[in-house]
Amino acid sequence: MGTMKRIGSTYSPANEITVFEGSCLDLLASMPDESMQLIVTSPPYNLGKEYEKRLHLDDYLAQQREVIRECVRVLRPEGSLCWQVGNYVEKGAIIPLDTILYPIFTDLGLKMRNRIIWHFGHGLHCTNRFSGRYETIAWFTKTDRYHFDVDPVRVPQKYPGKRHFKGPKAGKFSCNPLGKNPGDVWAIPNVKSNHVEKTDHPCQFPVELVERLVLSMTRPGDSVLDPFLGVGTTIVAAVRNGRHAHGAEILPKYADIAKDRIQAALRGMLPVRPRGKPVFDPQDAGRALTTAPWLFPDRQAGIR
Repeated sequence: MGTMKRIGSTYSPANEITVFEGSCLDLLASMPDESMQLIVTSPPYNLGKEYEKRLHLDDYLAQQREVIRECVRVLRPEGSLCWQVGNYVEKGAIIPLDTILYPIFTDLGLKMRNRIIWHFGHGLHCTNRFSGRYETIAWFTKTDRYHFDVDPVRVPQKYPGKRHFKGPKAGKFSCNPLGKNPGDVWAIPNVKSNHVEKTDHPCQFPVELVERLVLSMTRPGDSVLDPFLGVGTTIVAAVRNGRHAHGAEILPKYADIAKDRIQAALRGMLPVRPRGKPVFDPQDAGRALTTAPWLFPDRQAGIR
């Protein structure tokens, strides 16, 4: 079982963990150039949540540009930047934030390596359009010599017994024994009310989502940064896997939750959905809730 670790309140290169209570721009200003291997975050979507002031879209983009510029400055040449976003909604029309943020990243010299689709099964139910059930992770690198290792995040093969049917490898197994590349569409449950990781934060993302990025884009001992830390999921994912991590959170109540979660993760006591666990299928569980009551009115009346 792990022990309590000091969580720095201001950044120092000697820190293994930093939770800065305040603006991410203030945290970033204290960081040296090219010091972070991975920057991963889910910034405010400008929806008017309690942790954000709803801005005109142009003002929101200007604010994001300022933060992204500083993130690029502190990113190592072989590092990666992953910006996880959804949609901005204005008068019933959606604007995919990754598409309007894309020019900001490319103007700063970054190259997109993947646009990862994060698919989940639950969310708001829409009446005037199809309900949204995905968000995106825009993965950019600073140079062409970036670190990426897919082996730690491989997933089980669909056909592990498949063999080559022709050529010099005919008859030999064609699958990688470590598993397959997870691809760019990730089905990972989002953190809703009955999720084991749920806190008071309304837009929390799951540990497994960040762990895929941490494990594939960093090495043990590397530093990870989340400029919009929330309740600390990025730092949790990093410290669970032997990385250093730093983040800023402007609301004290979320910073306090983050610090509690980080310490629990270090002790091995934080409830986390296991990585790679299949998405829950209620049909397999045989739950009565999966039977449509309108198809069996007698059951509703208590008649067996």
